[in-house]
Amino acid sequence: MPILTSQLDPVRAASGTWQQQMKWAIRDIKSLRSALKLPPEVKTSQPAAQQFPVFVPLPFLNRIEPQNAADPLLRQVLPLIQEGESPPGFGNDPLEESSATLSPGLLQKYDSRVLLVTTGACAIHCRYCFRRSFPYSDSPSSAEQWQPAIDQIAADPKIDEVILSGGDPLTMVDEKLTALVGQIQSIPHIKRLRIHTRLPIMIPQRITDCLTETLSNFSGQTVVVLHSNHANEFDANVDSAIAKLKATGSIVLNQSVLLRGVNDSIQALVSLSHRLLDSGVLPYYLHQLDRVQGVAHFEVPRERGMELITQMRASLPGYAVPRYVKEEPGHPNKTVWA
Repeated sequence: MPILTSQLDPVRAASGTWQQQMKWAIRDIKSLRSALKLPPEVKTSQPAAQQFPVFVPLPFLNRIEPQNAADPLLRQVLPLIQEGESPPGFGNDPLEESSATLSPGLLQKYDSRVLLVTTGACAIHCRYCFRRSFPYSDSPSSAEQWQPAIDQIAADPKIDEVILSGGDPLTMVDEKLTALVGQIQSIPHIKRLRIHTRLPIMIPQRITDCLTETLSNFSGQTVVVLHSNHANEFDANVDSAIAKLKATGSIVLNQSVLLRGVNDSIQALVSLSHRLLDSGVLPYYLHQLDRVQGVAHFEVPRERGMELITQMRASLPGYAVPRYVKEEPGHPNKTVWA
């Protein structure tokens, strides 16, 4: 049954499987505008949506305030005409990940960790995404195709952590994800499995019994790094999903991106830290925007970011203040600004 986008539907957003929620997601500007009753003066960009398609799941959609063009959640998903701007310093591969690729889908930026780009699929298309131009079609898509990367990891005993990224690794069905985790677990020197995901925030139904069993059974430490930028992204269903993740013994952290018009105020950042702690999640990183083409309108100056961190330290305990970082290509670690 196609979704009716003339109004928001909290019941439908809270029902169904996670795969159904992926199918029901908003996929075009017209439907997004209709669902949220956006006024005509809100100028959107069809060319931007053609270059990087709209994808907004219903659970997230239902947390957006209708008719509010300045809603911080809406700003993360609405294609604006500013995406067509091409200022200097912005490009298609801002982190030069192509130079860090060891083999298809396998990246190594730091000595002891490797990253597997498991899929190009996401639970939401964030307009500031730094991998919006990543060649996902080159990455493996089955256990057999992953084996060369697994063999490469197994051949380097200095690697003790594997990071699953994407896209979003939790868009893989449970069977495929469990098989990949099993391949990783077969490598004796891997001590930690880290998963970077937005699914528990976007579609809480994704935290299935099969997924939690896979995490619980992993022989090493599992770390789940969520991605949330604003306190309004949380609700009771998200809290429940996070509780299930924590019950597996996983360390659960959060990373955010500093975004103009979304969370570039002390009120927004302090509220986010409080909301994370209420859910049992530790604030981890606040990222400076990666300068991918089309996202310049989100950029917050470094000086403003430093000021915000100083203000957060005056308002919060130290463990509630994320590290303000910038990822720079070729550096052996993230640059910590504050």
